[in-house]
Amino acid sequence: MEKFNVGILGGTGMVGQRFIALLENHPWFNVTTIAASPRSAGRTYEEAVEGRWKMDTPIPESVKNIVVKDVMDVEGVTKDVDFVFSALAMSKDEIKELEEKYAKTETPVVSNNSAHRWTPDVPMVIPEINPEHLEVIPYQRKRLGTKRGFIAVKPNCSIQSYTPVLAAWKEFKPYEVVVSTYQAISGAGKNFKEWPEMEGNIIPFISGEEEKSEKEPLRVFGKVKKGEIVPADNMIITSQCIRVPVLYGHTATVFLNLRKDASKKELIQALREFKGKPQELKLPSAPKHFIQYLEDDDRPQINLDVNYENGYGVSIGRLRKDKLFDWKFVGLSHNTVRGAAGGGVLCAELLVAEKYIEKK
Repeated sequence: MEKFNVGILGGTGMVGQRFIALLENHPWFNVTTIAASPRSAGRTYEEAVEGRWKMDTPIPESVKNIVVKDVMDVEGVTKDVDFVFSALAMSKDEIKELEEKYAKTETPVVSNNSAHRWTPDVPMVIPEINPEHLEVIPYQRKRLGTKRGFIAVKPNCSIQSYTPVLAAWKEFKPYEVVVSTYQAISGAGKNFKEWPEMEGNIIPFISGEEEKSEKEPLRVFGKVKKGEIVPADNMIITSQCIRVPVLYGHTATVFLNLRKDASKKELIQALREFKGKPQELKLPSAPKHFIQYLEDDDRPQINLDVNYENGYGVSIGRLRKDKLFDWKFVGLSHNTVRGAAGGGVLCAELLVAEKYIEKK
């Protein structure tokens, strides 16, 4: 396969950096263009992120000398790329408008941002769970007046550690879910050097997260009807979201009721056997096993499990009966890999495999 030339919008921020790190030596995608704010434009990428490169691995040699473009120069950014990943740090309205401008240049946009998650004809995809939502893209193209351009988004990082479980247990019909998420500081785009007040601290509020945690899974589980995605109405989710002093990894504690009885053995088996299109198609970034179940009482742990399947997998443990609900469990996912940039990369791989993204 001839590699796709890829652009990164917002390439100097934490999620943009994660995109660049994940795409180093990618078999399908080659980062050729990086765009950011006017402050960074005109400098080499190495110069633009000097003193603020946040990944554990070094800046890839292949991008160090790329001259950063102004993200507002839509024509200039899209000139030599087949599609773009979006990790913009702007207001929701600004992102919404700008991503549509990019799509209207006939450039597909695979976005990590929340701006278009509730646009009815924009698919919001966890590739293993709802790949059929890509079917709305032709309707979106008709609205935008494009033949090739469109926008696809991935859901919020906070839902990744429990929504796959609800999908794996679909046959048992979960209908009431209480979830608390314990979210890493990198979810706010920061590390401990930039946010020293988080050391040894917990903040019991993350703006907008609880609404996303409660509503976005319902859209993921929704149906495509008349060119739009209609959210599911057979489940109620209530949540609390808390910022905790860890760098990577969102943990969730979940209580839930099922309409259909199931044994612990059946539930664990459903987790371990759950797979989807990425596994069937053997996409480059797809985890071989999407969900692992850990038997030890003290797992999953961030230090031991956050990088399961290179951060693309989800770890579950402590499944047990509850006194008020049917079951309870603990989940863990990597918030900047599966939950952010990696989820975008996997989504783009699916879009290529399904012929929604093709070479210009």
